[in-house]
Amino acid sequence: MKRLAVLLVAGAGLWLAGGALVRILSPESVSGHPTPKLDAALVERGAYLARVGNCNGCHQAPGGAAYAGGRGIATPFGTVYASNLTPDDDTGLGRWSAEDFWHAVHDGRSKDGRLLYPAFPYPQYTLVKREDADALHAYLRTRPAVKAPNRPHALRFPYDTQAALAAWRALFFRPGEFVPEPSRPAEWNRGAYLVQGLGHCAACHAERNPLGATRDAEALGGGTIPVQGWYAPSLADAAEAGVAAWPLDEVVALLKTGRTATASVIGPMAEVVARSTQHWNNADARAVATYLTSLPSQPTAPPPAPRAAPAVLERGAQLYEQHCQDCHGRQGEGVGGVYPALAGRRAVTLAEPANVIKVLLHGGYAPATAGNPRPHGMPPYAHRLSDADIAAVATHVRQSWGHRAGEVTALQVQRQR
Repeated sequence: MKRLAVLLVAGAGLWLAGGALVRILSPESVSGHPTPKLDAALVERGAYLARVGNCNGCHQAPGGAAYAGGRGIATPFGTVYASNLTPDDDTGLGRWSAEDFWHAVHDGRSKDGRLLYPAFPYPQYTLVKREDADALHAYLRTRPAVKAPNRPHALRFPYDTQAALAAWRALFFRPGEFVPEPSRPAEWNRGAYLVQGLGHCAACHAERNPLGATRDAEALGGGTIPVQGWYAPSLADAAEAGVAAWPLDEVVALLKTGRTATASVIGPMAEVVARSTQHWNNADARAVATYLTSLPSQPTAPPPAPRAAPAVLERGAQLYEQHCQDCHGRQGEGVGGVYPALAGRRAVTLAEPANVIKVLLHGGYAPATAGNPRPHGMPPYAHRLSDADIAAVATHVRQSWGHRAGEVTALQVQRQR
C-alpha cells in the first residue's frame, strides 16, 4: 500500500505540474440549463428517484435525521462521512443550485469546486440524466432543513489530499452519459440505465483494484465489498447470482420482496431491498429484470474441490444436526415458505465462502418488505461455536447433498469474526 501511495503522489505531481489543477479544481462553465420549476410532480419524481438510488441509506446516520449525513463509510483508506443533503443554508444544500447539484452527481465535484471522494458513487451516477438530477435536487429542497455540520473525513495520507484525488480521477474517472442501445427495446434500455447509473449496482457487484476503482463495471462479475468483507456475487454467472435462466417474474419478486422459492437476500443486499428496490414501480423492476437476464454469461465456477478430511465432515454433520437441522432439514431441504433449503442453493457453494461464514457467525436476516413483512431470521453462532466448529459446519453444508465446493478453514473464519 505504501508503494501505491508513492505512485499516487507521483501521479498527482505529474498532473499538477502539467497545469491540470486548473482544469480539475475549477467548476465547468455554466451550461445555461434552465432551473426547473419546483412543482409537486417534479418533487414526487425526485422522491421516487431518491429511493431508487437509496440515497438516504448512506446519508442518514444511525439515529440521525433523514438525509442529514454523518454516516461513516469505511474504506481501505479510512472513513468517509456522508454529507448533509437537507436544505440547511449553512451545513447542507440550502445554497446549492440545480447546476451545483448536477456537477456533484455528474462530475463528482462540490459547489466550491472541490473533488468529491468516490465513496459517493459518482463513477456510476455520472450516467444519470440531467432531468433526473434536477428532480432529485427538487426533492431534497423540500426536505426539513437540519443544521448538521459535515464531519471531516478520517482518511490516511496521501488519500486525504485533493492532489491524490485528482490523480485518482485522472486514472479512473471520466464524466459520461448513458447512451441507449438502439438495437434494444426501450424496456431493456431503461433497465440498463437504472443498473449502470442511479442503481449503482457495480459499486458492489464488480471487483475493485488496489486503489478502489471498479474493474469492468458493466460486466457485474462480482467482487468483495471493501472492509465489510461480504462477497457480492456475479450477476452474470449462473453458478453465482446470474438470472439469465430465470423467469422475469421471479427476478422481479426477488427485487420487490427479497425472496423467492429458490433464493433470498441477506447482508448488504437485504438493506438494498428494504430501503430501495421494494419501492421501485413494477415497470422499473421489470426493466431491471429484463436487463439482468440479458447479461452475457461469464461462467467462473471452479472445478469440484477435493473432499475434506473425514473427521472434519463428521464434526460438521454433528454440528449441523444439533444446530441447523430443525430449520433446514436433514437433507438440507428446508421448510417451504419458512426456512430456506440449503441443498442446491448456490449461495452456499460460492467459490468465495465469506458469506456462509458471516451468516454462521453473525446471523442471517432477510429484509422486511411489503411482500414479505415478517421474514424469518437465523441466529448468530459466534458466541457458541469456535472457529474450527464454524469451519466444520460450513464445510459440511458445502460438501453435502451433491455440493462439491471447497473446504472452509478455521483461519478463514477467524478473519471474518
